[in-house]
Amino acid sequence: MKLPILLIALSVFHIFSLFAQTKLVFLDKNSDEPVPGVLIKIAGQENKVSDANGTVVFSLSKAAFISFSHIAYEATGIQVSPGQEVTVFLNPTAQSLGEVVVTGFESERPLVHQAGAISKVLENELYRFNENSILSAFNTKPGIRIEQRAPASYRISIRGSSLRSPFGVRNVKVYWNDIPFTSPDGTTALNILDLSNIQNSEVIKGPAGSIYGAGNGGVISFESRKQVNENRFSTEYAMGDFGLHRFRIGLDQQIGKGGVSASYVHQKSDGYREHSAMDRKVFQLALNTQPSEKQTLSAQVLYSDLNYQIPGALTRDQVEEDRRQARPGSVGQNSSIAQKTLYGTLSHELKFHQKIRNNTALYANTTEFENPFILDYKRETAFSYGGRTKFTYDDIWGDFPVKMIGGGEYQYGKTLAQNFGNRQGKADTIRFSDDLITAQAFLFGQLEIEWTSKLLMTLGLSNNYSRYEIDRQIDAGPNNPMANSRTFDPILIPRLALVYKLSPYSGIYASISSGFSPPTIAEVRTNEGSINLDLEAERGTNYEMGYRGSYGIFNVDLTAFYFKLNETITTFTNDQGVVLFQNAGATDQRGIEVSIDYSLYKNQLSAIQKIKLNHAFTGHYFKFADYSSRGNDFSGNQLTGVSPNTLVNLVDIRTKAGIYLNMTHQYVDEIPLNDANTVFQDAYNLLGGRLGWMTVWSGRWDFEVYGGVENLLDETYSLGNDLNAFANRFFQPAPGRNWYGGVKLGFRY
Repeated sequence: MKLPILLIALSVFHIFSLFAQTKLVFLDKNSDEPVPGVLIKIAGQENKVSDANGTVVFSLSKAAFISFSHIAYEATGIQVSPGQEVTVFLNPTAQSLGEVVVTGFESERPLVHQAGAISKVLENELYRFNENSILSAFNTKPGIRIEQRAPASYRISIRGSSLRSPFGVRNVKVYWNDIPFTSPDGTTALNILDLSNIQNSEVIKGPAGSIYGAGNGGVISFESRKQVNENRFSTEYAMGDFGLHRFRIGLDQQIGKGGVSASYVHQKSDGYREHSAMDRKVFQLALNTQPSEKQTLSAQVLYSDLNYQIPGALTRDQVEEDRRQARPGSVGQNSSIAQKTLYGTLSHELKFHQKIRNNTALYANTTEFENPFILDYKRETAFSYGGRTKFTYDDIWGDFPVKMIGGGEYQYGKTLAQNFGNRQGKADTIRFSDDLITAQAFLFGQLEIEWTSKLLMTLGLSNNYSRYEIDRQIDAGPNNPMANSRTFDPILIPRLALVYKLSPYSGIYASISSGFSPPTIAEVRTNEGSINLDLEAERGTNYEMGYRGSYGIFNVDLTAFYFKLNETITTFTNDQGVVLFQNAGATDQRGIEVSIDYSLYKNQLSAIQKIKLNHAFTGHYFKFADYSSRGNDFSGNQLTGVSPNTLVNLVDIRTKAGIYLNMTHQYVDEIPLNDANTVFQDAYNLLGGRLGWMTVWSGRWDFEVYGGVENLLDETYSLGNDLNAFANRFFQPAPGRNWYGGVKLGFRY
């Protein structure tokens, strides 16, 4: 009798074990508060929703992959076994300012309590536009403007910092995964990156030399995906007007406590204008691991093969005649750039003690660069290396929490640069050849003290060194080959900042910071062969006040600043049309930057889950304070290339069915294009939108399809003008009304 009873009991136990109760508890990663309304998708079962305690209970017969999503958090998933109890920490996406943590000025604090003008560009913001570049997402932030004179020809202006950049990215320091991405000569090849190489970004506006070195414009810190938390294969394809095609394939693989990820992207287009085609291939391989509880190690390899044509600037009459034409001579001379870059990095973090840790990162970079232009033909082979290290110490001195940071950064670059004549797109007789060496280094230290629970002080200081050498080996002109060098005196760059916490979700701050920016090799050594050793470094002082606050559905970020810049470097053109550089006295830069966002509606369980609006206003009222050039006095004129007023309006709508709509409006005021303020680009309005659908199948398959339109009003405008242009060729027409679309597919295994 006992045996049948035992068999029955075992059978009942087995049946119950097949459908054991599994429990998931969802908590906010930052606050540990429960998250109700999380949508849980289980293959073969109805969808579940977490209750007011962030809890959901369901039955499983076998191990399964469970996916979950919430309008305010990153969608993710985990493997769950029957009867398991799991606590899941969700990463907020649509956060209040008090929840957005930034690392600007090496201080991991909520944005609302940061003592500086910092903008965060989140991953979901990068993907609300056409995915062919980072341009659109960054241009929604106050004080920031990325220009594109032709596909893949970028120029960054943070608070007017592009004044000295006829092309390329200068006067802004760029980091990628906390490693210097800006070359030792002060230029940045931003165009070698694809959108997929970036997950999140932070932008410090204004001088940040106390801890990041040279650059009066500010700092951009890009971060690619560092952690591999699932095994996933993904692919996507996009297309659009003007022959745009973009294909990507990626693989993520967990290995122990780390993982490997790899991706390949190929993007090409014919371009809106004649002779404006672009072709870029980017491969990225990333490895991260945890050798011990106290150490993490990561490595990255990035290879980029970029080719793009340069259509050149047009006069106003040429724009009115045909805005899609190329500058005369560009096609015949094959004005273009071919660039191959290999960039490798190694990063290591070591926690010596619960109060002390070290982060060290090293990189090496090689580049082959070829640039036939209308006036000449340039070839360069460059190699550079460098690194950054910092020690962080957290403790309490008496009643005062203290954080100390100290470290240094070093970069060295060597380039063989040759300039030839251009005979119908082919290199002709050599004009001059130089061996170029650039080196820069700085030591930095920073002290943070919480004097009270509400008052935080930051004091930073760096000591900066820089030099360059131009060893002319060949000169076909009237000058004799000779070695030239310039070593800049060590420069101390201080910064003092205070934050007063009005509440956990609001604060005011004020800061005084110094900045400097030495001339780049491209500004000293120009295309016609001259070497201007007298060009001085820019020096400036920035005074800033700001307020940030979160009030339920509202987030407000307000900044007012005054930047006094001396020895301002500006451009002018000689009689041959070559761009040259000079120090131009001083500029006064006063401005306000405002960002407001709010959720009109938010309900995870309704058909329309979310309606969010964002407004960003930039008021940059910059003038030449004391500036004379070639016998003309331009004192009091507007700063060249800067729009005084810019307004951006965003509307984002999400539905329970997975359908989303993003609408964007941007107004840009008229822009002075020469120092005399006699030529302006007209004000314009841009309107665009993206409509898409996202879904998850069986908890493993991710699918998205989308389409959009840019410049819906078909405005005639330039997204990157030539400043102080020779022969009145100021305008680089941007595309008219155009469409794009794509599809994405991912599989978790």
